[in-house]
Amino acid sequence: MIGKWHALVIDCEQPDTAATFYQQLLGMIRVDEDADWITIGDAADRPALAFQRVERLVRPQWPDADHPQQMHVDVMVGDLDAAEDEVLKLGATNLFAGGESFRVYADPSGHPFCLVLS
Repeated sequence: MIGKWHALVIDCEQPDTAATFYQQLLGMIRVDEDADWITIGDAADRPALAFQRVERLVRPQWPDADHPQQMHVDVMVGDLDAAEDEVLKLGATNLFAGGESFRVYADPSGHPFCLVLS
């Protein structure tokens, strides 16, 4: 092993909006914050999601290879319908893709993520 996973860093134009969305989605807390960077996680010494401000985000257009998704987060849930209602209230956009065991959405910055049935 060369190292340990520290964080997944997500480019976005509004770190506060993106961090708040994922905090509420995943039940995490803010562990580091400044004007251009916010980190959330379970605790300061655990792997985290970080949100880095960029001036102009080229939004992914799933599943368009000319505007690739760049990354996505899979979130395990017990009830797809209930979880869908909640993420839409948080500002997600339904991308109307998936199947019986998963559904695809975009976060407020346009990054795709999936709700996956546990």
